[in-house]
Parts: sequence; C-alpha cells; structure tokens
Amino acid sequence: MDLNGARILVVGATGVLGQRLCERLSEHTGNLVVTGRSAADAEQLRARLGARAAHALDLVDHDAAAAVVRTAAEELGGLDAVVIATGVAAFGPAAEEDEAVVEELFEVNALGPMAVVRAALPHLVDGGAVAVLTGVVAELPLAGMGAYAASKAAMASWLGSLRRELRSRRIAVVDARLPHMDTGLVDRALAGLPPALPPGHNIDDVIAALERGLERGAREVRID
Repeated sequence: MDLNGARILVVGATGVLGQRLCERLSEHTGNLVVTGRSAADAEQLRARLGARAAHALDLVDHDAAAAVVRTAAEELGGLDAVVIATGVAAFGPAAEEDEAVVEELFEVNALGPMAVVRAALPHLVDGGAVAVLTGVVAELPLAGMGAYAASKAAMASWLGSLRRELRSRRIAVVDARLPHMDTGLVDRALAGLPPALPPGHNIDDVIAALERGLERGAREVRID
C-alpha cells in the first residue's frame, strides 16, 4: 500500500516500538490516530508528531476499544491501515503460571487485538492493511515463556485465518514475527524473570522492516 497520505490507526503507539513506528509513518502522512493506555502520553505523542488525534485505549475493555476504533475512523474519514503494537510479557514455569496473569496475557496479546481488528474491518478500505506485532516466540517458544508464547501464537494463527477470509477485499494481513529487542518489555513483565535472551536486535532495522512490510503487503515480517 502507498503510505503517503494514508489514514492509519496505531494502537499501542506510546510504547518504545509504537513511538518509533509512528515517527517513521509520520514522514509519510499526517493522517495518524494514535492510542496508548495513558491519555496524556498519547496526546503528547500526537502533539510531537502532528498526528490527527489521540485516545486512551485499554485492550482489556473490548467495547471501549471498539468505540475508539469507530471514533478514529470518523476522524480520518475511513481507514487505510490499522497497526497494533501492544504487548505484555510474563515469565515462569508453565505448570506454575498464575491464572490471572495468563488471562491478562491473552487479553492484551490476542483477544484485545482481535476485537480492534473486528471493529476496524467495516471502516477499512479494500486494498488496505492490518498489521499486528506478534513475535518470533509465536513459533519458537522458550522454557519459562509458555503462556506468553501461547498468546502470541494464538494471535498469529487468527491472523492466518483472517488473511484467507479477506482475499476478496485485497486487504494485506501482516504478521510481524519480531525478534527480541531492548524495549524494556521484559522489565515490565506481569510476573517472573526472563530466561537468558540473545542480544536485542537493532530497533531502527526492525522499524524499517515493518515499514517495508506495510508498503509491500507482506504476509509476515521477519528479521534474520
């Protein structure tokens, strides 16, 4: 898709990756609506980038999330793309994971993004794009990351089905299988300590790959 002037909703825009992606997208378009858990952080980002609008959004509340999507579509006069850059992590032995933590992992990493995409589809133009940051962990789970990996795998599987269902509308469904990066995600884990992880990939390289994936309508974005 052509990013120049595109009308794009970025969910999770106030995180490290979300902000860097919005900075890159703002070089192509001012038609951005950004969201974050904190209304103040989202508004600060909007002002800095000259985006169209900013909203607070907590993916655990599916009805509120759908309402924000509808408002964003009205503000932009439709949607050319939706990018979801949210995520939370938790660590620990699979057999010992706390049920409440597991539920929140699935809400934020899978069920909430699904709700956003469902709400966006009626407003998304044919030939547009949906992009969700899942992670390489969706296919290569590590010990101590059972529920976190499972939540990402659930999202990736859902995207695969959605891609097939949207073929007639030529909507690209981009599954961003991103590697470990030093974004502070592991320091904000809901529970536990992370296993030994490889050195973090360069964030600018990852953002450039995401940009290319959106432009090309890639099925997946991967970093070697």
